[in-house]
Amino acid sequence: MTGGAARLALAILIGATPVFAQTDARQAAPSVADAFITLGTMGGPVPMPARSQPANALVHAGHVYLVDAGDGTVQQLARAGIMLPRVKAIFLSHLHADHTGGLSAILSLRNQTNARDRLTVYGPSGSRELVAGIVASMQPAARVGYGIPGQPWKPPAETVNVIEIGPDETLSVDGMKISAAQNSHYDFAAGSIEDRNYKSLSFRFDMPSRSIVYTGDTGPSAAVEKLAIGADLLVSEMIDMGGTMANVARNSPDMPPVAKQQLEQHLSTHHLTPDEVGRLANKAGVKALVITHFAAGTPDPVRTQGYVTQIKAHYRGPVTLANDLDRF
Repeated sequence: MTGGAARLALAILIGATPVFAQTDARQAAPSVADAFITLGTMGGPVPMPARSQPANALVHAGHVYLVDAGDGTVQQLARAGIMLPRVKAIFLSHLHADHTGGLSAILSLRNQTNARDRLTVYGPSGSRELVAGIVASMQPAARVGYGIPGQPWKPPAETVNVIEIGPDETLSVDGMKISAAQNSHYDFAAGSIEDRNYKSLSFRFDMPSRSIVYTGDTGPSAAVEKLAIGADLLVSEMIDMGGTMANVARNSPDMPPVAKQQLEQHLSTHHLTPDEVGRLANKAGVKALVITHFAAGTPDPVRTQGYVTQIKAHYRGPVTLANDLDRF
């Protein structure tokens, strides 16, 4: 078998092997319909066995668009029954590693399996630099290929496009209107160099069938509230401050007091508590609410169910605490 034929055979094998999604009561929509799949529902950089790192798949018009791509995204796609070549674009809310750690595997495996179409990465400023670094890391493997003389893989730079987007921008992609808003995950002074160079974004996806808003990581934000007005589905992050700090104490018992204080400030102002999520959903008038990005994990069922009680003190619509691979 020639090298080109070997590559084609491998790409067909990997791309065509069916992997079936787990059955879930919330998986009512067929795979061909518009759907939002929570591939990974953990929050923050500390791994947990029961939840994968932040990643989501938006299925629309037969295509798949990733919304954040934390470590393990490729495996979670396989578990959801989604073949990697179906992924057409990636939307990055911000550039923290827990939301981008799977990007290298996505780009590298597409290159190794001879994906024909360029992948487009949409993200805030800094996304080009991030992807350029990944592309540079792909060069040695691409030059080696499968070790057949004269048959390297496609140059990695030819496999991906990057489009940096800013707050208040709108895009049209395959019949979807996509709007971005700057949220409050960072609190750099308005107009500062840091504020100009680093953004954290929330996204709204308006499709003919419905509208979905994804907060990404954010604290309370009037801009996110405005973005979410009247949405059919709000997919929101959430933090359990007490549970998260308890995890920190267990994992880093010798953390210096100053570092602990800085961490508490970040967590309390750059994320949403259950009460704040409920207020956001209520003010925006969304039709349904899904919670993801559990920074403390969900090891205690009683404590976890308490989140719903806190949210419903402010919001009367349906509330779902998402699990990995849930479909909405």
